Amino acid sequence: MVTELSSAIIRAAREMGRDFTGWRKVLGLTAAQVADRADITRDTLRKLEHGDPTVSFHVVLRVARALGILETITQALDPLDTDLGRARASQLERKRIR
Repeated sequence: MVTELSSAIIRAAREMGRDFTGWRKVLGLTAAQVADRADITRDTLRKLEHGDPTVSFHVVLRVARALGILETITQALDPLDTDLGRARASQLERKRIR
């Protein structure tokens, strides 16, 4: 069963694709270099950079690692880095160790 993706998901995929392209260019890397470092095909990287929302999550993570931004993405998703997350930290199973 194929479900239709919302416009918000499609828009986010396109924005993220542009961001991955931007990181690649800022770092002075070719698409071939990033694809090789991420162990994916050039065509798969092209799909990600063009915002194809069907690209597998592991591909996103591999490309982020190849660009050196995996930790940045991981930190951006950490609920304990937000006021709301810290206020409701007791609801989380894990605790931040500082």
